[in-house]
Amino acid sequence: MPFPLLIPLGPLCVLLPLHHGAPGPGGTAPDPAHYRERVKAMFYHAYDSYLENAFPYDELRPLTCDGHDTWGSFSLTLIDALDTLLILGNVSEFQRVVEVLQDNVDFDIDVNASVFETNIRVVGGLLSAHLLSKKAGVEVEAGWPCSGPLLRMAEEAARKLLPAFQTPTGMPYGTVNLLHGVNPGETPVTCTAGIGTFIVEFATLSSLTGDPVFEDVARVALMRLWESRSDIGLVGNHIDVLTGKWVAQDSGIGAGVDSYFEYLVKGAILLQDKKLMAMFLEYNTAIRNYTRFDDWYLWVQMYKGTVSMPVFQSLEAYWPGLQSLVGDIDNAMRTFLNYYTIWKQFGGLPEFYNIPQGYTVEKREGYPLRPELIESAMYLYRATGDPTLLELGRDAVESIEKISKVECGFATIKDLRDHKLDNRMESFFLAETVKYLYLLFDPANFIHNNGSTFDAVITPYGECILGAGGYIFNTEAHPIDPAALHCCRRLKEEQWEVEDLMREFYSLKRNRSRFQKKTVSSGPWQPPARPGTVSSPESHDQAREKKPAKPKIPLLSCPSQPFTSKLALLGQVFLDSS
Repeated sequence: MPFPLLIPLGPLCVLLPLHHGAPGPGGTAPDPAHYRERVKAMFYHAYDSYLENAFPYDELRPLTCDGHDTWGSFSLTLIDALDTLLILGNVSEFQRVVEVLQDNVDFDIDVNASVFETNIRVVGGLLSAHLLSKKAGVEVEAGWPCSGPLLRMAEEAARKLLPAFQTPTGMPYGTVNLLHGVNPGETPVTCTAGIGTFIVEFATLSSLTGDPVFEDVARVALMRLWESRSDIGLVGNHIDVLTGKWVAQDSGIGAGVDSYFEYLVKGAILLQDKKLMAMFLEYNTAIRNYTRFDDWYLWVQMYKGTVSMPVFQSLEAYWPGLQSLVGDIDNAMRTFLNYYTIWKQFGGLPEFYNIPQGYTVEKREGYPLRPELIESAMYLYRATGDPTLLELGRDAVESIEKISKVECGFATIKDLRDHKLDNRMESFFLAETVKYLYLLFDPANFIHNNGSTFDAVITPYGECILGAGGYIFNTEAHPIDPAALHCCRRLKEEQWEVEDLMREFYSLKRNRSRFQKKTVSSGPWQPPARPGTVSSPESHDQAREKKPAKPKIPLLSCPSQPFTSKLALLGQVFLDSS
C-alpha cells in the first residue's frame, strides 16, 4: 500500500496516494525514471490539447477547450514548447513544428506587443530552436548557425522591438506596435525587469547575425539602470524611461525586478563579461544588507532600506537557482527550504505570501503553474545531489496533476485555498515548468552535457564547436549554447591580424628564398591588403605601428575564463585561489 501525500485544501488536507517511485517510510528518494515518464505524459496532455483546441492562437483555454491570443498572435505556445520537444527526445515533431512556424507566423501585424514578453518568449524561443536545429535532425542551410530561417525570424521579431529603445535614456518602452512602432500615447513607465532583460537574447542575435545594434541597445539599457541605483545600492520597481525618475520605489528580488538580476549573472557567463558580474555582486551585497531577514527576502524602500512589504512573491523562487550560479550554495539551500515549506503548506506557491502571518495575501492566492521553485531545484540538484530537491519535483508533479489537470490540459489555479481553477494555461507551463521538471529527473539529458561530447561544425568563419554543454537558459527557459556566440563573429581587427600573420609568413619565406637562391622571386600568393594599406612589408610594418594598442587574443585558442569564480561541472562553482 503506497503511503499518502498531504495536499492542503483550505483548513483541511487531501490525502493523495503516492505512485510507485515516490519515497516510502524509509525516506528513499523518488525514482527519477518513474517521474520522468510522468512529466513527459504531462507535457503531451497539455501540448496535444493545445494543438487540437487552440492552435494557431497564442494559448490554450483549458476549461472551455479553445484558444485565445494573449501576447501578440504568434502561436506563442508552439514557439515556447519547441525546444522542450527536443529535450524530451521528439525530433520528428520538432522538425514538423519548424515548418509550421515558417509557414504561419508573421510579425508584420498591427498588434501592440509587450517588448519584454516578445523578447523572452518569441526571440528567445526562436534563437534556441535555431541553435538546436541540427541536433534535432533538421536539414540546416549552408552557413548554419550563422544563417537559417529561425534565425531570420528571430531577427525580424527583434527588429520590431528596436523602436521601443529610442528614448532619451536608452531604456525601452514596455509596449510597441509591431507595425507602427511606439504609439504616441504610450506610457513611459516600465518595470525594471522590462528594461534589463535583453542582453542574453540580443547579444546572441548580434553574434549570430553580425549586427551589433541588438547587443548595443541591451547594454545601454543595463547601464542606465545601473546608473539609476540609489545611494545604498538598490533599484526600484518601475521607472520613467523618458526622465529616468523612479515611479515605484519598492526594492526587492521579485516581480518587476527579478530577471534584471538574473540577466546580469547569465549575461556575464554568456559573454565572459567581468563588469556585468561585478554589477550583480554589488547589488547582491546591498540585497543582503537591506532585504534579507532569516533567509527570506522582503521588499524595502530603495533609498532608506526600510521594510515596505514583508511578503514573499512566487516569482522570487528563482533566486536560489541564481545563487547557485555564483557559488553561494549554502545560502541558496536555506532560502530554497523556506520556499519549499510554502509549497508544502498549499500544494503550490501563491503569488503573494505574508511572511509574518504565514498565509496568503488577499487577491494574490493563485498559482498559475509557475516554474521558478522547480527551476531552483534543478540548478541546486545539479550542484548538490541533495534528494530533498527530487522530493520537491515529486510534490510538484503530484500537486499539479491532482489540482490542475482537466480534460483539455492544465488550468491555472485561481485560489490555492480551495483549488478553484482559472481558464488559462500560460505558454510558460510547457516552456519552463515541464522542462525544468523533466531536467530535474533526467541527469543524462544532453542539456547536462559536461563537455565529454560535442559537435564540430564548419562555418564561413572556420571550424566551430557546439553542443558541449554549459547552456544558458534565458528567463523563459530557452537554452542558448554559449559556444555559438563564437561561431559567426570575427572582429575585423582579428581578421586583419590573421592576414598580417600570413603576410609576415610569406614575406619571411620569400626573403629566405632570396637569400638561399640569390634570385628574385615573385613569391607565392599573398592575401590582399586591407583598406588603407599596401602589400609591401615596409609599408605594412608602418601601418602596424600606427594601429592603436589593444589586448591581444591568442589566435586559434579558446578564450580563457576571466572570472575569479568559475562555473564548473554539474553546476558547482569553484573559487579561483590565485
